Amino acid sequence: MVMGHGTRRRRSARHLAAAALAAGILSVFGAAGVGDAGAGVATGSLGVAASTEWLCRPGLASDPCALSPAVTTVTAQGKTSVSVPTPAPTSQRFDCFYVYPTVSNEQGNNANLAIQPAEIAAAAAQASQFSRVCDVWAPMYRQVTKSALTNGASLRPSVLRNAYTSLLSAWKDYLAHDNHGRPIVFIGHSQGAAMLIRLLRAQVDPSASLRKRMVAAILLGGNVQVPVGGDVGGSFRHIPTCRSASQTRCVIAYSSFGTPPPGAALFGRPGQGVSRQSGQSAKAGLQVACVNPVTFSTEPGGLQPLFLTVTSRVPHLTVTTPWVAFPGLYTAQCEQGGGASWLQVTATPVPGDPRPLVFAVLGPLWGYHLADVNLALGNLVADVGSEEAAYH
Repeated sequence: MVMGHGTRRRRSARHLAAAALAAGILSVFGAAGVGDAGAGVATGSLGVAASTEWLCRPGLASDPCALSPAVTTVTAQGKTSVSVPTPAPTSQRFDCFYVYPTVSNEQGNNANLAIQPAEIAAAAAQASQFSRVCDVWAPMYRQVTKSALTNGASLRPSVLRNAYTSLLSAWKDYLAHDNHGRPIVFIGHSQGAAMLIRLLRAQVDPSASLRKRMVAAILLGGNVQVPVGGDVGGSFRHIPTCRSASQTRCVIAYSSFGTPPPGAALFGRPGQGVSRQSGQSAKAGLQVACVNPVTFSTEPGGLQPLFLTVTSRVPHLTVTTPWVAFPGLYTAQCEQGGGASWLQVTATPVPGDPRPLVFAVLGPLWGYHLADVNLALGNLVADVGSEEAAYH
C-alpha cells in the first residue's frame, strides 16, 4: 500500500553520500571507476518481475528521490550561500517516470532487481531534484550491466530485450495501478534514455490518449533522432523536440561535449553508439537531436549546474547541504559539424575560481556524458515547472 504523500521520508545526506561513493559517482570530476559493493535484497528471479520493485515512489521509506534539495551556492570568488528550494504547489499533481543509466555492478549481462548503492546514488543525483515539481516513480529494471559493456554483450538482441521487457512490465504495472490519470514527465539518461525511446515509440507515440497525458520527456545521452533540419519523424512519428520551455508533449534531448565529438563518438551521431541500444540503426537523412535546455534555440545560454556535494568538493570550503551549485561556470550551445549534433559546454571560470570542473573522464568518445544531467539540472527542473504550467 502506498503511504500518503505527507509520510514520505527524506533519505539522509550521509546515507546517500556513502551510496554515491560506493557507486563511483565521483568519476564525474575525475575519480573514475565504480565500486563492487552491493546491498539490498533481490525480489525475484532474473525473469520479469510479477510486481514492480520500486527504487523511488511516493511514500517509500528512505526514498533516494526524496533527498532534501537544500543547496549551497558557490560563486567564482568562493563565497557561499545556502537555500532550500520549496516544492511547487502543483508537484503532487504530476508524475515523473525516471529510468536510470548504466550503473549496475552485477556480473551477468542483465541486472537483477536488487536495489544496490549504484542505483540509489544515480536516482539521488539525477532524479531527486525533480521531486520539487513532481512525484518521482523509478522502477528497478533488468538493465544491461557494466559487465556487458566490457565483455561485448551489451548490444546482443536478447540482452537488450531482457532490459526493455523488464521496463515495459514496470511501466504497465505503474499505468494500471499507480498513475490514476495524472500527467507524466519521462526522464532518462544514457541506457535509461535509450529504453525510454523504445517505450515511448511503442507505447506512447502511437496512442493519442497517452500522448495527451504526456507533459514532456527529458531524454539525455540517448541519441533521439530527427530528420535533418526537422523536429519530428525520426525516433517518433508524433512527438517533436521542444522549441520552448512552454511547449508540452515534446522532448528535451542532448549529449554534452567540451569539444566536437570524434567520428566514432558514442553520442551525437545517428545510427551508432547508444543509438543501437534503442534499436535505431538508420543514418541517412537523420541527425541526433540537440535541444538547449537554457535557450531552446541555437543561441548560447548559462547553465545552472547542480551536483551532489560528495561528488564535487570545493577546496577549503565545508559544505553541509546535500547539493552544491556553481552559477556562471558554464555556458551551453547546440552545435553541428561533421555529421554530429551536440550540446557544446564551455567552462568560463575566472582567475582564482576554486570550483571544480568536469572533464571527459572516459575519453573523447564519451565527452561529458557522465555529467549530462547535472550540468543543467537547475535548468531542467525549471523547464519541467514551465511545461507543467503550460500543460494546465
